[in-house]
Amino acid sequence: MSSMTLDAAHDHVSIHHPARIVVDTVDGRSRARVLEQGTFISPRPMASRGPGVKIALAGVRASLCAGDDFVLRVEVGPGARVDLVDPNGTLAYNARGGTASWRAEVTLGEGAVLHWREQPFVLSDGADVHREVRADLAAGAELLWHETLVLGRTHEHGGALRSMTHVTHDGHELLVEDLDLRDPATRELPGILGHARVVSQVALFGRTPPGEPAPARLDLAGPGALYRSVTHHAYEADRILDPVWKSWSEAVS
Repeated sequence: MSSMTLDAAHDHVSIHHPARIVVDTVDGRSRARVLEQGTFISPRPMASRGPGVKIALAGVRASLCAGDDFVLRVEVGPGARVDLVDPNGTLAYNARGGTASWRAEVTLGEGAVLHWREQPFVLSDGADVHREVRADLAAGAELLWHETLVLGRTHEHGGALRSMTHVTHDGHELLVEDLDLRDPATRELPGILGHARVVSQVALFGRTPPGEPAPARLDLAGPGALYRSVTHHAYEADRILDPVWKSWSEAVS
């Protein structure tokens, strides 16, 4: 095979397409106007009750591998309601010196509501991932989001992860966070993660949830709050955060 053919083949496999979801309100009910398959996932409609829609993020191929660029774009129109279901989660494989990226871009119109409970995002040994979540909420919009980051599979320490979150509400910054977990020696220091390998949180943006102050709860300067758990195992985090998710989701309903 000539060098030109090799270059063309490399360019072909390196082009990754975003998955895209667009939901609007029609006659008082939410309707999925666009469900566009990306390179890594395919949005699929699910049966749902009430005025909202439920959409599954079905996996199309294994990810994340070296060179992968995962992008998910979600647009929810004014007054529409969406539940995103993630049946698979994400496993970042050993990149063998390479890197991968994972991005979610969320836009919520006025009065829109999005519930998104991600399955664990697992960093294998040797993985090197830049993860970014950006959400832009209009006035009256609400985003309830559950995220779980796991450093390593069983008997692993986990690869490098830089996770960035940027949320705006009604034109004002609500949360800007840069979580740098690339250096194992640094992240295991006391006051950071220590020997824990799971960072999980429930976040509500656009409304301050009910409940009393707690050491694990961070109320934001605007409408919203985070409830975070740092544990050794994902099931321990679920035990802590499942009641928070239930309480805060009822507050949004």
